[in-house]
Amino acid sequence: MPCIGLGTWQVPDDDVLVKAIHSAVNLGYRHIDTAHIYGNERSVGVAVRTCGVPRSKLFVTSKLWNTDRGYKETLEAFERTMDALQIGYLDLFLMHWPAARGEAMTWQSINSGTWRAMEEIYRRGRVRAIGVSNFLVHHLVPLLARAEVVPMVNQIEFHPGYMQKATFDFCRSHGIQVEAWSPLGRGALIHHPVLVELAQQHGVTTAQIALRWCLQHGVAAVPKSLNPERQKQNAELFSFNLTPEEIERLDNLPQACFSGLDPDHVTF
Repeated sequence: MPCIGLGTWQVPDDDVLVKAIHSAVNLGYRHIDTAHIYGNERSVGVAVRTCGVPRSKLFVTSKLWNTDRGYKETLEAFERTMDALQIGYLDLFLMHWPAARGEAMTWQSINSGTWRAMEEIYRRGRVRAIGVSNFLVHHLVPLLARAEVVPMVNQIEFHPGYMQKATFDFCRSHGIQVEAWSPLGRGALIHHPVLVELAQQHGVTTAQIALRWCLQHGVAAVPKSLNPERQKQNAELFSFNLTPEEIERLDNLPQACFSGLDPDHVTF
């Protein structure tokens, strides 16, 4: 999985998205992240098919929505995603949320059935990797207890000011790759004084500081930008390193730029 991808949340299913993906691919991006609930899988598929880079060189992620959880429902939802994308196979398929509402035995059972379907899709070769998104430790433990295939990825909100260290450490100890959504704190980190200070010291942007912090933790990231210049900046992360002291300083920031989307309390 490429360490930097292009997020597509809240981007309409139209030519704007197709052009943004073409721009990103031309700049060297090879990972495109979408989801059924984003409503833009068709445009992502069009962009992948027309970007000029072979399908085998691209990494495409999509996600299963909460209302499609369950064994049979997951198999059917995956086919809808593939019908929308029209790209032959998927590189990564994620369970979008743990949907941990109500009785624990109920949602754990639903997630287990969902995961069994995802394991089946994986074994059929329809997807190259399977994983979860927004799963905290107490969501992962019961899933792992029944899983035959360990989730390969956990995509969580991860950025300076919201590291989710317990989940990060658990994933790392179980061989689960952490991937950051909202690595720029929905853009709010751009003006954070600590990141501004570090950006000035390194001669880079605040976004580059946040993304470099992710990479130095071994975390992949999918920032969203439709602007070619910002896309270019977001990918230029290999000409500088944060010092151990700077990493520690960012690790210990007070909570900042949290989306408010707690997996145990979201209502969707």
